[in-house]
Amino acid sequence: MFSLAGKAALITGAASGIGAATAQVFASLGAQTTCGWYAGDGHDVNETVRRIIARGGQAVAVEADVGTADGCARLIDATVEKWGRLDIVLANAGIARIGQFASVTDDEWDRRLQVNLGGVARCFRDALPHMIPNGTGRLLATTSTAGYLQGWPLHVDYTTAKAGIVGLVRGLSVEVASHGVTVNAVAPGIIETPQSADPVNSIGPSGLAAITDRIPAARVGEATEIASAFAYLASDEAAYVTGQVIVVDGGASLSDGT
Repeated sequence: MFSLAGKAALITGAASGIGAATAQVFASLGAQTTCGWYAGDGHDVNETVRRIIARGGQAVAVEADVGTADGCARLIDATVEKWGRLDIVLANAGIARIGQFASVTDDEWDRRLQVNLGGVARCFRDALPHMIPNGTGRLLATTSTAGYLQGWPLHVDYTTAKAGIVGLVRGLSVEVASHGVTVNAVAPGIIETPQSADPVNSIGPSGLAAITDRIPAARVGEATEIASAFAYLASDEAAYVTGQVIVVDGGASLSDGT
């Protein structure tokens, strides 16, 4: 696989799911890894850090709320202070709630967009002063097929934010390409994570079976499969890849479900 030796990486939302899997993969490839997490999300990042260290990797946990400017700055500053540099940022943290769009309050809308889209933008912005002078850097984000190719009912705020990430990636990639900084995203389909449980179950009693029937691969994905895509984008081998959204969904976006 690819090498991330000598690189310092920040992964937000690293307490569970795709973030936890990617933090472990990055560390296994040699990256010095900062595992960002938010205490209010109900998950404990200590297990992620414990697994990394048990396997001989380097990791530290930093608690912060990416829905705020101070939280994003704290994550970036803590990473640079701990490892002495910042080479990779994966803005992965996100929240999803089920509900009719007409019933979403202003506070709920603002909070979800501040975390799901604002947190990506602020982490990217705050990372650039540490990457541009070095002539290299990898800015990565987790979007979703829900915002890239197909919507999800009862998740309008989520799909809006995920679509916004695609625009951010494409626009920023052009702006920073000449500085050796790449900007890319991965758009997972249905992946088996704690966060995916409610959306899957909201489809109806047949939930998972109904969704699986529409996936050519005939199964939902695993978090490690998304982590592998991020490992490539974070590596030196992907230095000429920028402004891209890699869809990892078992072919679901190519299928009409028949």
